[in-house]
Amino acid sequence: MKLKFKTQAYQSAAVQAVVDCFKGQPPASAEAITYRIDPGQAKKGTEDLFSDSGFKNADFALTDPALLDNIQQVQRGQNLPVSDTLVKNKVARVNLDVEMETGTGKTYCYIKTIFELNRRYGWSKFIIVVPSIAIREGVAKSLEITAEHFLETYQKKARFFIYNSKQLHHLENFSSDAGINVMVINVQAFAARGADNRRIYEVLDDFQSRRPIDVISANRPILILDEPQKMEGAQTLKSLEEFKALMVLRYSATHKTTHNKIHRLDALDAYNQKLVKKIAVRGIAVKGLAGTAGYLYLQSIEISSKKPPEARIEFEQKLAGGNIKRVVKKLSKGDNLFSDGFSNGLDQYRDGFVVSDINANTDTLSFTNGLQLTVGDATGDVTEAALRRIQIREAIKAHFDKEQALFQQGVKVLTLYFIDEVAKYRDYSQPDEKGEYARIFEEEYNLYLNEMLDLDETAYVKYLKGITAESTHSGYFSIDKRTKRDVDPDIEKRGENAGLSNDVEAYDLILRKKEQLLSLAEPVRFIFSHSALREGWDNPNVFVICALKHSDNTISRRQEVGRGLRLSVNQHGDRMDHPAIVHDVNVLTVVASESYKDFVAALQKDISDSLSARPKVADKAYFAGKIVTTAAGPITVTDDQATDIEFYLIQNGYVDKKRNVTEKYHQDKKSGTLATLPEELAPLGEQVFKLVDGVFSEAQMPEIGDDRRPKKNPLNANFDKQEFKALWGRINRKAAYSVSFEEAELVQKAVAVLNDKDAGLRVTPLQYTIQRGEQAEAVTYDGIKSGEAFKLKATETEVNRLSVHSAVKYDLIGKLAEGTQLTRRTIAEILKGMNVAVFAQFKTNPESFIAEAIRLINEQKATVIIEHLAYDPVEDKFDLDIFTAGLTKQDFSKAGDKLQRHIYDYVLTDSNIERQFVKELDTSGDVVVYAKLPRGFLIPTPVGDYNPDWAISFKEGAVKHVYFVAETKGTMSSMELREIERTKIKCARKFFDDINQKFAPEQVRYDVVDSFGKLMELVK
Repeated sequence: MKLKFKTQAYQSAAVQAVVDCFKGQPPASAEAITYRIDPGQAKKGTEDLFSDSGFKNADFALTDPALLDNIQQVQRGQNLPVSDTLVKNKVARVNLDVEMETGTGKTYCYIKTIFELNRRYGWSKFIIVVPSIAIREGVAKSLEITAEHFLETYQKKARFFIYNSKQLHHLENFSSDAGINVMVINVQAFAARGADNRRIYEVLDDFQSRRPIDVISANRPILILDEPQKMEGAQTLKSLEEFKALMVLRYSATHKTTHNKIHRLDALDAYNQKLVKKIAVRGIAVKGLAGTAGYLYLQSIEISSKKPPEARIEFEQKLAGGNIKRVVKKLSKGDNLFSDGFSNGLDQYRDGFVVSDINANTDTLSFTNGLQLTVGDATGDVTEAALRRIQIREAIKAHFDKEQALFQQGVKVLTLYFIDEVAKYRDYSQPDEKGEYARIFEEEYNLYLNEMLDLDETAYVKYLKGITAESTHSGYFSIDKRTKRDVDPDIEKRGENAGLSNDVEAYDLILRKKEQLLSLAEPVRFIFSHSALREGWDNPNVFVICALKHSDNTISRRQEVGRGLRLSVNQHGDRMDHPAIVHDVNVLTVVASESYKDFVAALQKDISDSLSARPKVADKAYFAGKIVTTAAGPITVTDDQATDIEFYLIQNGYVDKKRNVTEKYHQDKKSGTLATLPEELAPLGEQVFKLVDGVFSEAQMPEIGDDRRPKKNPLNANFDKQEFKALWGRINRKAAYSVSFEEAELVQKAVAVLNDKDAGLRVTPLQYTIQRGEQAEAVTYDGIKSGEAFKLKATETEVNRLSVHSAVKYDLIGKLAEGTQLTRRTIAEILKGMNVAVFAQFKTNPESFIAEAIRLINEQKATVIIEHLAYDPVEDKFDLDIFTAGLTKQDFSKAGDKLQRHIYDYVLTDSNIERQFVKELDTSGDVVVYAKLPRGFLIPTPVGDYNPDWAISFKEGAVKHVYFVAETKGTMSSMELREIERTKIKCARKFFDDINQKFAPEQVRYDVVDSFGKLMELVK
C-alpha cells in the first residue's frame, strides 16, 4: 500500500507564513543566480568533464526594514508576539522559527516550503540539517514518498541526496543543476571530530584539490534545521557559519533559542484542531508491600445488558500438586476468593475476601473485609516480573479493544513495546531463541485470543483465526554484521543524542517496512524494539505504546507518547481525519508502569512547560492591536474595544483578579452558553473568543483519558421497537447534492458586492515612514559607537495612494480564478462590471486587492450555492450496524443514570444543554424512543459533511409531527452560530425537504432547538 498525501489548510498556513516573509522579493533573474563553479585543479585532459556554470540562490533584494515589516505582518496575522528587530547572527542575516507539534507533518511542511519558495522567488538550493541518523533517514524517506504528490502540484521533482564525504560527485551536481536541489546532512558530518567528519573542510586530492565546504557555500544555500534545539553546541554553531547561508529556517516542537518566530502550532493547537491522536493511559498502581497480603490485580470491570457487572481479576490459585499459579478469572458479587474454584483454600485469602460490591461507574471492586481496589491496582507480592507481565497483558487487551472497533474501517492496529535489552525478547541460549518477554507475550496473547474466538463468527474473528501467536509479533533491533543476530545497538553516551542509537541499518529496516506494516495482509501486529531506536518509529498506526523498562530521566513522558501521535491511515492509505470521528478512531493508549495519576501529572507538566511562550494574562494590553478576521475583512482591535473585552470578561467571571482565564469560561464555551457580547463588540463577534482562547490556562490542557474507564455501550430493547424501525426507515437515505445556477446570477451578485459603497472592495494603501533627526549637541566616541550621536526629532507615516507601479507582472484573472475555483471567463465578466474607481485600487496594492476580491466573491458563491442546492437520493443506504460496528468504548463515569427510552442504556452528552435535553426527553410521556445519531450518519453538504444530533419518535396522536430530527444548539440567534454551522443547517433543511417529498408521506420534521420546551412547541 502507498500512503496518500493531501493538501491540508493547517500545513499550507505554515508554508504561507514563511513565503509571506519575503513579499516584494522579485523572482530570480538569470544574472542573479548564475556563477562559475570553481573547477579546482583537474587531472590533465579531464578539465572539460567538469561543468563550469553553476546556479546559486539569488540574494535578497529586500532591505532589513522591509523584511522586518513583512515578518511583523505575518506575526500580527497569527497574533504571535511581534519582533522588534530582525534577529541576525553569524550564521545568516534572516533566522525564522516555525513551531510545530510532533506528529503534525513538520517534514512535509518544510518540503512543501522548498517548492513554494522556488515557485515564488526562484530559490533552488536547500540543505536540511538534522541532529541524528534516525531523523536523517526519516527525512530522506519523506522526500522519496512525497515526490509524486508534489509533482502533481508543482509539475517538478526535487533532486535530493544524503551527504557522504566518500561520494562528493553529488556536490558537483548540486551546484550545476538549475532545478530544486536538496542535500540532507546530519550535524555530526561537519561538526564532529572524526577523520571522516573533517573531510568537508579539507583540500581533497580526489575533489580536484578543493574543499567541499567551499563548493557547497558558493550556492548561498537556504538552511533548514530540523530539531534545532539539539544542535546548539558552540562547535555546531561555529561550523554552520561556514555554509554562508542565505537564511535559516528552524522547525521544532520545542525551540530553546527564539529568533523571529513566524508560526506556531503547539501541543494545544494540535490537540484542539484534532491534528494528532487523543491520548489515553492505562496506569498500574502498586499498593502495599510484598508479603503483607494475598496478591491481587484488578484488570477491568465489564458490563453487558444481560447480567450485572463482573470484575476480571488476577489472583493466586493452589493446584492439585500443591504448586501455586497466578490465574485470571471473572468474579461476581458474593464470590469468595478463599473457596474452591477460586484460590482453592489459600490462607492469604481466608479473611473476608468475599466480593461485596462491583461498581461499573467508579470502576471499583470491594470486599467484605473493607479492601477496595480501583481498576489498575495491584496489591501484595508485585515483583518486577509480575509488573512486566501485567503491562504486556494490558497492551494486548488495549490492542484487541481497538482492533475490534477499527477492523471494519480497514485500519490496521499496531502495538509497540520498547525494551532495554534484546536478550529479554531474543534469547539465543534457548532452543527456540525466545526470550522471557516473547514467551509471556505468547501465553497472554493466546489466553485473550481464546476468549475472542468464542464470539460470533464475524469477519474480524475469521481474520484472527488466520494469524498464529508466533507470527503476530516481531523484533526490530540492530543486527550484528558477523553473526547476523539481533544485538543491543551502540548507544550515544553524551550530548544531545544520549540514549539514542546511530545504527543506519536498523533505522533503514524500520522505515523500509513502514508501509508493509500498515497492511492487514501482514500478520505482524505487535512489535518489540529497543528504546534506543525509538526516534525511527513514527508509524501512523501505532495505537498502543508500552515501555517495558524502568522509566528514566533521559526520556520525558512527552517524548514517550510522541512516537504514536500521528493520525492513522486505512488500507487505501487515506488518513482517518474526518472531523466528526477523528478522536473516536485515533486514540493512543500508553501502558505505563506507574499509576494513571502519576503518569498524567508528569505528562501534563511536560506539555505545560512546552507552552511557556503563550500569553498567560487576558487584559487590555493583550487585546489591543491584535488583528482579527471578520466577515467584513481584517479589523485591528482598538484601545476602546480592548477595554470593553476586558470589562466583559471581568463582568461574567471569565477572568480572575490576576486576569487569568477561569474554568467558568471554558465550561460555558464547551456547553455553548457564553454570555452575549455587548453591542460595541458585535463587529468582532466570534473572534473575541478566539483571542481569549489564545491565552493559556490550565483548564485548556488536552484531556488525557483513563483508558480503563471506557466500556462498550450495549444496545437495548428500544432499538428493536417498531417505532424506532419506522423512524429509521424514513431517515435512512443517502443522497448526492447538485448545484445548478446561472453564471450571470453569480456575476451580478459579485459585481454588486464589490462595488458596494460600504461593504465593497477596499484596499489598504501602502505606507512608508519618514523619520527626521539631527546630530546631538555634544558627540562623544561612545555615543557614536552606541548609535546615539543622532537624536530622533519627528516620525511621520505617509500613505502612498499611487503605486510605485512595481515591475512585477500579475496574472490578475489567473490569481482570482485559482482563489475562487471559477473559470477565467467568469472572472473576466466580474472585473468588467467593476466601477472604474474600485478597479483602480489594483495599482495601489495588488496583493491586497487580490486577497479582498477573492474573499468577497467566495462569500457570494456560497450564498448562491445554498439557494440552488438540490438533493437526489442514491440507491445506497446506511447499514443497521452503523449503531454497533466500529463503536468505540466510552467513559460512563460522566454518563448519568441508566436511560428508559434511549436505544442505548447510556448516552454521552457534549454540553449541559444536551444533558438537560436528555433528562426531559427520557421522562416525557409523549416520547416513545429516541437516539443520539451515530457519528457515521452523515449528510453531504458543500461545506463538509454534517451529522445531526437526535432522532426522536413521538407517540402517535399526541403530537402533530411523529418523527423528528433535532439539532441542539446553545443559542438560537443565527448571528451567534458560526458561518459554516449556519450553512450546514440550511443544507440539512433542504435535505429533509427533498427526502420528504420523494419518500415519506408521514413527514420527518427537522429543526434546531435549544431546549426540550422549544421542541414541544414545534411538535404540539
